[in-house]
Amino acid sequence: MIDRRHLLATLALFPFAANRALAAAMPSPQALHTVPIPGAGVSVPAIGIGTSRRYNDPVGEEQLAALRATIARFVELGGSVIDTAPSYGRAEEVVGRLVAELGVRDKLFLATKVGAETREDGAAQIQASFRRLRTDKLDLIAVHNLRGVEQQLPVLRDLKSAGRIRALGITTSSAGQYADFEAVMRRHALDSIQIDYALDNRTAAERILPLAQDKGMAVMINLPFGRDRLFKATAGRPLPDWAKEIGATSWAQIFLKYVISHPSRPIAIPGTAQTRYADDNLGAARGPLPDAALRTRMERFIDGL
Repeated sequence: MIDRRHLLATLALFPFAANRALAAAMPSPQALHTVPIPGAGVSVPAIGIGTSRRYNDPVGEEQLAALRATIARFVELGGSVIDTAPSYGRAEEVVGRLVAELGVRDKLFLATKVGAETREDGAAQIQASFRRLRTDKLDLIAVHNLRGVEQQLPVLRDLKSAGRIRALGITTSSAGQYADFEAVMRRHALDSIQIDYALDNRTAAERILPLAQDKGMAVMINLPFGRDRLFKATAGRPLPDWAKEIGATSWAQIFLKYVISHPSRPIAIPGTAQTRYADDNLGAARGPLPDAALRTRMERFIDGL
């Protein structure tokens, strides 16, 4: 066992070796669980940031500073996926500004969306996204809520061939679109899908998530907290004893660990606008994840509330 006090005293005599020796002697934090995005040729941490609502219209430097600090902390902890959309108010513009100010573009996997009825309108919307996000290359663009999907997928394929984007996909957050969503998944070669899924909203796991797994499509999960229903259902309740089995120290970590432990290996993108939430959410991407038996137990627990 290394005595930290004596180690530091000794290293003070050898300043050139201090940093390397400290790094070797001190325990390292648990690595983040990562997920491959085959179409993009990269792997990313299983927890990202969603920007709907929280980044849509910050007022004044105080609110911007909170968002800037959140992204900085997220990157410091090893996070990379930030998901946004033209329809999220000023979110693209805000993310683009903060990422540029922090100088962290090369550390991020930036994803946005397109939703337009014509190919021309979609192309114009995409160019505006590049401009607002202050980048010449985006990591993922998905057709938002299937709007103009047959018109926009060819635009995205052209952009991928030209090296302007790394991956393309489709999104929804509505069960009413699931049948059409599944049909598009079967009809087109996609790199990624994004869909709503949570401990109390498991319909996507019946057909959509297994299909994505079969086809090798990366999965991103929106609304992993069930539009805050899960927090309301558990408000004031102590964490169950089985939370210790997966190293969960908060309800948010329980909900996120459930999502990212699905066999399709999803990436959860909870809204994150404070540094404390970046810490808490990324904590769910470390340590043990629930196995099939515990996932069933978690479902029965939440269904019983």
